[in-house]
Amino acid sequence: MSTARLPPQVPYIIGNEGCERFSFYGMRNILTTFLASYLLLDLAEADRAGAAKDVFHTFVIGVYFFPLLGGWLADRFFGKYNTIFWLSLVYCTGHLCLAVSEGHKEGFYLGLFLIAVGSGGIKPCVSAFVGDQFDATNKHLARVVFDGFYWIINFGSFFATLLMPITLQRWGPSVAFGIPGVLMAIATFVLWLGRKQYVRLPPPAPDPHAFLPVCATALRAGGVGSALAVLGAVGFVGALALVPSLGFVAGFCLALVVLLACGGLGVRLQLDAAREHHPAEAVDGVRSVLGLLVIFALVTPFWSLFDQKASTWVLQAGGMTKPSWFLPSQMQALNPALVMLLIPFNNLVLYPALQRRGVTPTALRKMTVGIAFSGLSWVVVGAMQLVLDAGSAVSIGWQVLPYALLTFGEVLVSATGLEFAYSQAPLRMKGVLMSFWSLSVTVGNLWVLLADASVKNDRVNTWVTGLGLSTTAFQMFFFAGFAFLAAAAFGAFASRHRVVEHYRG
Repeated sequence: MSTARLPPQVPYIIGNEGCERFSFYGMRNILTTFLASYLLLDLAEADRAGAAKDVFHTFVIGVYFFPLLGGWLADRFFGKYNTIFWLSLVYCTGHLCLAVSEGHKEGFYLGLFLIAVGSGGIKPCVSAFVGDQFDATNKHLARVVFDGFYWIINFGSFFATLLMPITLQRWGPSVAFGIPGVLMAIATFVLWLGRKQYVRLPPPAPDPHAFLPVCATALRAGGVGSALAVLGAVGFVGALALVPSLGFVAGFCLALVVLLACGGLGVRLQLDAAREHHPAEAVDGVRSVLGLLVIFALVTPFWSLFDQKASTWVLQAGGMTKPSWFLPSQMQALNPALVMLLIPFNNLVLYPALQRRGVTPTALRKMTVGIAFSGLSWVVVGAMQLVLDAGSAVSIGWQVLPYALLTFGEVLVSATGLEFAYSQAPLRMKGVLMSFWSLSVTVGNLWVLLADASVKNDRVNTWVTGLGLSTTAFQMFFFAGFAFLAAAAFGAFASRHRVVEHYRG
């Protein structure tokens, strides 16, 4: 029987995460409502909801893009703890900007940018920092802690989602955005309290056999792979030309996706050419990361669906019947409440029951099923939208069903994927891989912006109208189909993926 114990420093990290998640979700879950009801009043009333949705998903794109910056700073210069601490101070400054910028777009958008840098920058570092506290003797406890880590995220989110909409309505934006700022300051202080107990793996010296140098060597070999990399660079520039029509964030992210897809495929085709210049361990590590990037890419449709519960679903809830005291954005509290119930239920009841019946709930199987469940939730939401479009009243209570389906999918995808991504990364590439995991959320929100832009096209709009559907209902069924296709592709690829484990000795 194992006598391994939970590292005593873990509660500091968990406490920090709980407060930080309250601060993040406290502001995030009132953002769409605030934008549509306070900040964007200079727009025509019919345009406010769409504009608020675009700003929200642009912000989320930033939050999950900046992990690339945080992972790079941690792995190359400052280490995980220092990166988390200093970017947390940037994060606090962003909250301050939100609290003092009611009615001032420039100050408010600056605050959103700083929060995106701070929250996004610490994201890969915190999850990897948790993993660093474990070694081969207690790695089985890491899976429990990652689930606990996800549980505390939702604990903070639950109370933030219930309280902040009421605070916004009763005391206004300054207080509603100020309280999350105070929680972020507490989160930073809790992190600092445990500073003497953490396992701090120093950033490695510049490594000629790291991910990017190995990739560069492979591409310099010439051939088809190099041609694909050039094609990716051309595609990057070409996608940037779409910035005027899509906006800078969406255009830049689309360009980045083209570059990564072509460059990654080029490296994969020529990776063996790098063996003459790099050790087998480094080349195999890059091959492992590239294989995981395909898995991450197939998860992006899930994030398209999941993050719209804070935009599309909130806007739908605004048109539903509900008690006078209940606010549409408060419905989101159901998501973290269900997560806190489903994680222990899955671990204590569902997974053991499946194993007794000879079905092993591996990480990749869980994620496949989770993506499919997210698609089911959007079929239900789309059906409710059809009823609303017909002019019939629909109680907000009906949203419980899609929330339950989506949350079950979230637990199978997000909580599982976090630990899976860490365990699959070679030691020298953990920061890089965790950043790519976060980048999958950015790409997921990019699909939302692209879908919104496409239905503004007159031809597409006419075609959708000819189907007898509203634009909103069409998009809901479109995203459901998007998820089902992704689940099928994910399951097919995952069945051939070789699972490994990389924890420090």
